[in-house]
Amino acid sequence: MLALLPIVGALAPALAIRVGRNACAMAAGTVTLAALVVLAMLAPAVMAGETVQVRIDWVPLLGMNLNLFLDALGLMFAGMILGIGLLIIIYARFYLAKADPMGRFFTYLLLFQGAMLGIVVSDNILLLLVFWELTSLTSFLLIGFWRDLPEGRQGARMALAVTGAGGLSLIGGLLILGNIAGSYDLTVILQNREAIQASPLYLPALLLILGGCFTKSAQFPFHFWLPHAMAAPTPVSAYLHSATMVKAGIFMLARLWPVLAGTETWFYLVATTGLVTMVFAAVVALFKDDLKGLLAYSTISHLGFLTMLFGFGTPMAAVVGVFHIINHATFKAALFMNAGIVDHETGTRDIKRLGGLATLMPIAATLAVVAGLSMAGIPPLNGFISKEMMLEEASHTVWWTQPWLVPALATLGATFSVAYSFRYIVHVYLGRKRDDYPRPPHDPGIGLWGPPAVLVALVVSIGLFPAVVAGPLVEQVSRAVIGGQTPYYSLSLWHGVTPALFMSIAAIGIGLVILSAHRQIAAVWHGLALPDAKALFDRALSGLTRGAVAFTARTQNGSLERYIAMFIGTAIVVGFAGFLGSDFVAGNRPTTAASPMAVVGWLALIAATALVLVNHRARYVSLIYIGIVGLVISLGFIHLSAPDLALTQISVEVVTILLMLLALNLLPKTSPRESSLPRHFRDGGLAALAGLGVGGAAWAVMSRPVDSISGYFWENAKSGGGGTNVVNVILVDFRGFDTFGEIIVLGIAALGIFSLLETAGTGASGRRILAWQPDTPRSPEHHPMMLVVATRLLLPLAVMVGLYIFLRGHNQPGGGFIAGLVISIAILMQYMASGYQFAAQRLRADHHTLIGLGVLIAAATGLGSLLFGAPFMTTAFDYFSLPIIGEFELATAMLFDVGVALTVIGAVILALAQLSQVAQSAEKQEPLETPSAMDIDPSRDGPPLVPEETVK
Repeated sequence: MLALLPIVGALAPALAIRVGRNACAMAAGTVTLAALVVLAMLAPAVMAGETVQVRIDWVPLLGMNLNLFLDALGLMFAGMILGIGLLIIIYARFYLAKADPMGRFFTYLLLFQGAMLGIVVSDNILLLLVFWELTSLTSFLLIGFWRDLPEGRQGARMALAVTGAGGLSLIGGLLILGNIAGSYDLTVILQNREAIQASPLYLPALLLILGGCFTKSAQFPFHFWLPHAMAAPTPVSAYLHSATMVKAGIFMLARLWPVLAGTETWFYLVATTGLVTMVFAAVVALFKDDLKGLLAYSTISHLGFLTMLFGFGTPMAAVVGVFHIINHATFKAALFMNAGIVDHETGTRDIKRLGGLATLMPIAATLAVVAGLSMAGIPPLNGFISKEMMLEEASHTVWWTQPWLVPALATLGATFSVAYSFRYIVHVYLGRKRDDYPRPPHDPGIGLWGPPAVLVALVVSIGLFPAVVAGPLVEQVSRAVIGGQTPYYSLSLWHGVTPALFMSIAAIGIGLVILSAHRQIAAVWHGLALPDAKALFDRALSGLTRGAVAFTARTQNGSLERYIAMFIGTAIVVGFAGFLGSDFVAGNRPTTAASPMAVVGWLALIAATALVLVNHRARYVSLIYIGIVGLVISLGFIHLSAPDLALTQISVEVVTILLMLLALNLLPKTSPRESSLPRHFRDGGLAALAGLGVGGAAWAVMSRPVDSISGYFWENAKSGGGGTNVVNVILVDFRGFDTFGEIIVLGIAALGIFSLLETAGTGASGRRILAWQPDTPRSPEHHPMMLVVATRLLLPLAVMVGLYIFLRGHNQPGGGFIAGLVISIAILMQYMASGYQFAAQRLRADHHTLIGLGVLIAAATGLGSLLFGAPFMTTAFDYFSLPIIGEFELATAMLFDVGVALTVIGAVILALAQLSQVAQSAEKQEPLETPSAMDIDPSRDGPPLVPEETVK
């Protein structure tokens, strides 16, 4: 319920916006608050050390289940997602302009919120991956919310490309991890540390997982997408890039810490990446003049800070990492919202155009100073405590036998953190007032400064009373991350005279010196002409695009022959590689002697197939031979006691042949020679090898004893499905979901034919149709009298046969699919005998409606079983008795079969109607305004069928 509330509730703001902007924000806030209340109800049990679990089987054979669990780590992240999310909703209500579509914004925000919650509470890694990709998609929508801005669209595309690629990497890594552990449940995986780290697949799994984490959390060299995502509205930046999306990678590092951390590979990959990112981004942040750009790089730096801590692989470093996750979320979300306030009230985010705002915006200035000092690591605020604890851990870390390297670089990163934090404070709020602000600055209403004020209050309270305010949560979360008891630590402002204290003092002092010389240092920095990550990304993307276009042009050149050759060739290579790479043992199952009729049918099948090959250029003749092939296969089904399959095959064959005849009417009757002799040999070789492979595989299967599931169907068809026709019971009950999918595919195929042929009369294709001339002699009699009379007499009989086949299908050969085909053939014959105009005027039903109605009836029948606690598509049946008729059976499968029959009829008639319309256009026929000759009674008022001059 916790994960689903925001996703389901995303509809609320979309609907509430019709009432007004306040109602829209209230709806979004209510959804988030409801989820927060649910979380609060679960919190006492989690804080007591319990793990709340929900397990729902979904696709158990694939290991994909709706398994959720909430431990302390999930509780902390869920609290940040929902708590800061609620503040962001309030802030966004007053930040967004009247022209901004607020309903769409809050809908996107709640969808993202639900996806993030799904990540932190998923127990099944396959489910987690679904939510992981949903965060990429929903963040794409949020970053590109201002779709009219080119930088917004580009930032959204860049974020999706980088994080989406990382998601693919994470998929591979987690699947490998699940394979090693023998389960896709995180709770199981986390108990298999030794097996995972001892596996030869540990390194590839680690590299792939880190690829997903580093791209999501903007670690070097994948950091460049985050600054360009600042084109999003400030509420999005404050939410996604301080407490949620960019922390997803950190969450995965923490979640998998018990099984992946503790090895040299982990240390050198994770800690080094985090350290480099921390220092590099801190340096870049100092020289960014855009407020959000500065905060974006500071975020990257602090994400490197966290990555480095978890990369150290020690329990104490993990504790510090947990504590800093909380601290960073508080001061960074507050600073992002503060930057939005400055932009909202002054009309600019350019630091060079700001300064002296402290007296003009005292409330915003106070909030910014407190949050900025926390980001700089100045006591007595929460950022100071976690920074000093980080420096303490860094002072004990040795990198490649060099005990000074990590402490020195960590101090350097902290130094530049001080410099850019004080630059935010000094260059924006202090100094002299200007007289050229784009807009007169002033403090906003409480709707904008209230949410960051709540976070700043946390910054101060955690800083002053860390053990009381944050201590219990840090303790429980640290236990969940470490997977055991935590080491001794102290959450306090004073840790004594330690190396970390001197490192912290040095960072503050040198940072202030750097800030005082910022103008001179910035001039040198901008003169270095360093490579731009965005430009490199754009060039790489352009190169990949050109390569993809060239590859596509070579492989997807419109040649069906080439596609089939590549497909079959690949199948041959893979199949024979598997065969030759294994120890083949011939089967010992005794064979059955072939009857004379089976031999005759087999020879007829070979002969018809060979005639198709010999006469393939003559299209009508080939179609006749293909019909013979289908007929022989139908006879084979009858011979093997499969009357249902035989009826289906014959019906499908008739419908297919008739539709193809109509289509071929407008095409050349012979196909040109398209293949050279060498290609004939190539194609013949591929065909021979493929036939040999398929035949060998079939022989290998049939010559071995097989444990078939057919016995289960025989035993349960009557008792479980209420029918003695096992084939039909399988289609409408045991495998009803497959059948449902098949009729949907059939409907989509018919709609595809409709969409293709609906526009055939326009453009170049329309001109070709109008210029078409018959290339074979045409009969002078368009509608032969004998055929017209016969088809009209047969129509009610055929419909009656179709109904009979439909009604008997549950216990005798038949069913909805065959009945639909039989009725379709009867209607088809009316079109062919009497013409499209005649049949269309009398067939009142809309083809699209038939398809939609059929699918809906089938779906409703399947869903109805859920109302009674039975699985989807379960058949209910009972026996009834009426006078004269006697006892008879009624089953819900009949309704499902009605849906199947309607879909089949609608699909066939829709394809027929579109082909007929194209044929009419080609033959230049105008719609008939008078009835056809068959509908006129000459003895009454109709025109004479024979002119009077002829009689005379």
